Amino acid sequence: MRILIVEDEPGISNFLKQGLEEENFAVDISDNGRDGLNLALTGEYDLLLLDWMVPGISGIELTRQFRKEFSSTPIIFLTAKDTVDETVFGLQAGANDYIKKPFHFQELLERIRVQLRKVNQEPEVLTLGPFRLEPLSFKLFKEEKEIALTQKEFALLEFLIRNKNTVCRRTRIIESVWDIHFEYNTGVIDVFINSLRKKLGITKDEDYIQTIRGVGYMAKE
Repeated sequence: MRILIVEDEPGISNFLKQGLEEENFAVDISDNGRDGLNLALTGEYDLLLLDWMVPGISGIELTRQFRKEFSSTPIIFLTAKDTVDETVFGLQAGANDYIKKPFHFQELLERIRVQLRKVNQEPEVLTLGPFRLEPLSFKLFKEEKEIALTQKEFALLEFLIRNKNTVCRRTRIIESVWDIHFEYNTGVIDVFINSLRKKLGITKDEDYIQTIRGVGYMAKE
């Protein structure tokens, strides 16, 4: 991971460079906003650490110019400004986070790691035949057509797909999807399975949700 620091105080920038390199980051430093922007626009950096007030152009203006080209690269402000209005102003300019001077290195390091995790985290996608389920966005697609499901239908289908090719007993389904841990009429599962099959347009030749008589259900390719 490569980080660019734009900071005009050598004591701070050298301290950060040393600490981050010890954590296995590659680090470049610029002591003014204009040179910092030119470096940032090369697209070689995974994260920017920007002082708000630097010579040349400010960290705010650097952020605005950078965001015209790169929308997802995380930016963290290092700033002595601490009013709510100033904080909001910086975030609205395109920063992802900020930390007030003076700060502890370990706190900054964790904030950096959080931002990098967000960028590198791939949205989870579950598949079953032509169906694509996206748990994070609560969306289901059949090829490119989106299918609307109720919250409980979505939860049931997600559970079956996560356990694909495994027989899911009725008691396990009712416990996991309905959060019911006592004796209960599991016939409600049948109602939702029938509804799912209709909405998914599953034919007898495409039995992606199979009934295991006397036991439960199984999602199968």
